[in-house]
Amino acid sequence: MFKLTSLNLNGIRSAASKGLLDWVAHSMPDCICVQELKAQAADMSGRFEEIAGMKGHFHFAEKKGYSGVGVYTRHEPSDVIVGYGSTEFDAEGRYVELRFDRPGRKQSPKLSIISCYFPSGSSGEERQAAKFRFLSEFYPRLLALKATRDFVLCGDINIAHQEIDLKNFKGNKKNSGFLPEERAWMTELLRDAELTNEAADALNEGAAVPATTPVRGGGMVDVYRKLQPTATDAAYTWWSNRGQAYAKNVGWRLDYHLATPAFAALARSEHIYKEQRFSDHAPMSVDYDFKL
Repeated sequence: MFKLTSLNLNGIRSAASKGLLDWVAHSMPDCICVQELKAQAADMSGRFEEIAGMKGHFHFAEKKGYSGVGVYTRHEPSDVIVGYGSTEFDAEGRYVELRFDRPGRKQSPKLSIISCYFPSGSSGEERQAAKFRFLSEFYPRLLALKATRDFVLCGDINIAHQEIDLKNFKGNKKNSGFLPEERAWMTELLRDAELTNEAADALNEGAAVPATTPVRGGGMVDVYRKLQPTATDAAYTWWSNRGQAYAKNVGWRLDYHLATPAFAALARSEHIYKEQRFSDHAPMSVDYDFKL
């Protein structure tokens, strides 16, 4: 089995002080995708370039103490892609992609593992507008990648997709992370790809449809929901630090494995670790029937 973990650290130094490194050594994932490093290269040097024998690959934000993502792996990648080509958001340290291409491998000979941290819009209208810009430009980037290779994107998406993905869905319909536009974006990404109405009508009428015909639906898979389609309280991965949110399990499911269908089909089991708290998020792991 290939064990892949995702965790928003809310600061790698803070998480380490709460036992993160010992837990990773005990948990033994093959790869762990982390978000919100809140550190720069100098802060990582001599301390966090490796964790439990896994080498880290990072995308740091230009702003100190802000954002930053990484992937720690036991396997040497064939390539590392830092940033996704955004003039606005690459400066914020939100995307690192490790490619593990093996031409002779029967399952997913071209495979990427991505750690990504979506913007939050909870601080106000300006950041919510930035979040919408990110979603708009990131969607076609994911579809272009999906057209060339299998991949699994792990990260803090900052969107609770369905009502079962957060405790107080009725009171959060106007709040960032559960806005109709955000949920619709996720629905479209996960919808099975299909021809547009115009293309479908042309086919029905016997007309020729070019190979470049646009489709609706990203055709991606929410791996946790594939394995646990009806889980509610057990699905939460983030809790506010206000009040007694964690003690009362008033949580949100904000952390995902989003995979291409072929790779998602290899998912066998999932686990959200809640016995220790390293940050305001919980680690979410999936075992895939796969070998790098």
